[in-house]
Amino acid sequence: MRVGVDIRTDGLARVTLCRGDAGNAIDLDMARGLLDAAQVCAHESVRAVLLTGEGRSFCVGGDLREFGALSGEALERHLMAVTDALHDALRTFATIDAPMVAAVQGAVAGAGIGLAAAADVTLAADDASFTTAYTGVGYSPDAGVSWSLPRLIGPKRALDLLLTNRRVPAVEAAALGLVTRVTTPDRLAYEALRTAETLRRGPTAAFGATRRLVAAGLSADLGPHLDSEARALAGTAVSGEGREGVAAFLGKRDPGFTGASHRP
Repeated sequence: MRVGVDIRTDGLARVTLCRGDAGNAIDLDMARGLLDAAQVCAHESVRAVLLTGEGRSFCVGGDLREFGALSGEALERHLMAVTDALHDALRTFATIDAPMVAAVQGAVAGAGIGLAAAADVTLAADDASFTTAYTGVGYSPDAGVSWSLPRLIGPKRALDLLLTNRRVPAVEAAALGLVTRVTTPDRLAYEALRTAETLRRGPTAAFGATRRLVAAGLSADLGPHLDSEARALAGTAVSGEGREGVAAFLGKRDPGFTGASHRP
């Protein structure tokens, strides 16, 4: 099994990359496993997703040993199959209301950066390092890296990393905006789980609306985006979670959000 999925009864989904002995390199089976995991998260009552990788490294990118065994049209077909599955997984994770937390350690390269960037909150151990790696082997980016990096750190900095493949330590990655915050390796799992638990207890539908608004706002004109905000606010306000949130605030108590994740 390349990717493990465990959905707790309280709505927390744990998605684990399970090729620790290979640096969680993404081969065709793992790409398809990620798509299966995303589809499970989209169709279950998931309120938050925690993405982790087994072993010393979160994800070293694509499996170059697998790719290097092929050539010509066979390689083209294989890479299209890998990216089709991987990109469908990323699209699916982006459509659900449940927010995603990623915990990364060790080497984070190539598509591993794409997975880390896809999370809403990305925690990094201070031993983590980030390398785009693509052009170092003559490849161009996948896994949304050419889309997410410019949005997270700006086009000039993104091109610096994509063209030079320089290694970025965790502290610099946080300063650039590639990761949310840095912690020690021994606290990474705890901090990531604590963050995911906090989000799991939150208003899932409002989280989903917020995720979509932020993503759309990066390319939308102000006027239409204000209209989108108004529609989203009205929809979340009349939802069960919206009513509960206001009632809890007025009643000076903690809210009890219970809504399920959006199902595409």
